Amino acid sequence: MEHKAGFANILGAPNVGKSTLMNAMLGQKLSIISPKAQTTRHRILGILNAEEYQIVFSDTPGIINKPSYKMHEAMMEFVNQALVDADVFMFVTEATQNPDEVAIPEKLKTTETPVIHVLNKIDLTGQEEIEAKMEKWKTLLPNAQTIPVSAVKNFNVAKVLMEILNVLPVHPPYYDKDEMSDRSLRFFVSEIIREKILDYYHQEIPYSCEVQIDEFQEKSDITVIKAVIYVARDSQKSIIIGEKGKAIKHLGIEARKDIEIFLDGRIYLELFVKVAENWRENPRQLKRFGY
Repeated sequence: MEHKAGFANILGAPNVGKSTLMNAMLGQKLSIISPKAQTTRHRILGILNAEEYQIVFSDTPGIINKPSYKMHEAMMEFVNQALVDADVFMFVTEATQNPDEVAIPEKLKTTETPVIHVLNKIDLTGQEEIEAKMEKWKTLLPNAQTIPVSAVKNFNVAKVLMEILNVLPVHPPYYDKDEMSDRSLRFFVSEIIREKILDYYHQEIPYSCEVQIDEFQEKSDITVIKAVIYVARDSQKSIIIGEKGKAIKHLGIEARKDIEIFLDGRIYLELFVKVAENWRENPRQLKRFGY
């Protein structure tokens, strides 16, 4: 029996549903999700395994045309890497967007690599508008196949999967069939905590935070996790902690629930807050945080 394997790289502007799409195709939540833009900061591999194939999805940060910080520049390097090494590109846009206003990476217009254009969030608009947008996209990306999708409602996700398999090369698996990602459990735990920060804090606070796991100790009946939330200024530290520690306590309770689901076991979670002055502009700090 032939075995197919390859890399499907997901690209698009911030907040168009790239992470939701990858999670839907994987059948489990791997990338964190938030209504806030720039939720995904790293390139995250999600591996879908079956007896006859292995698809290695790559969720990437949203394309930022004018980076504001060195962190944004590092995020765009992840995007540039994803534009190089793919067996199929998946370009995600929103059905509510004006196609003429969407920045399309030049590589997708000229590449010989198959391109699947995912017109996402079709649940937010009407059939006539969807059909009009699909016709327009045929002129903008003539070499791509456009598929209307609602990732959040799992509509047409199976069709996207089928089209990926159609163009995937015959190849042995790149990763062990038991693996779900190239990232560690520590990374995903830190991302779950960061997702809760995105959920519960507003304005600049979530974008000024980075989470690192200082301790991850698996015991027989419980996993002990100690995490540090780094902020860019002292005033942000006070906001994260909240009055009499109420805010960080709430954050810890909500994060613990999702981490226990992810790890399928009991955890003890302890959160600390530290200041890493202007870390988004500091190359040494960025390297330390994995950018």
